[in-house]
Amino acid sequence: PNAETPKMDELNFIIITSENAEEVFAKMKESGKDPVLFGLSDDDYEVLAKNFAHIRAYIIKQNATLDEYRKYYEGEKDE
Repeated sequence: PNAETPKMDELNFIIITSENAEEVFAKMKESGKDPVLFGLSDDDYEVLAKNFAHIRAYIIKQNATLDEYRKYYEGEKDE
């Protein structure tokens, strides 16, 4: 059988700019969260999105290949 699609946990991005950095960090501290900063430029964020699209396309292609192998080795099944 195909592998189950993993259930992903919700992820929240907070956009921090030079204009809102102090406010964002203050709100996070007030809510008891320890602010940690992982930085990407807008260009690098675009690269990240493209990489995820490539991964998705690869998985779709692999699933199609598995389906073709099943058809060949197991034959077409009547529904």
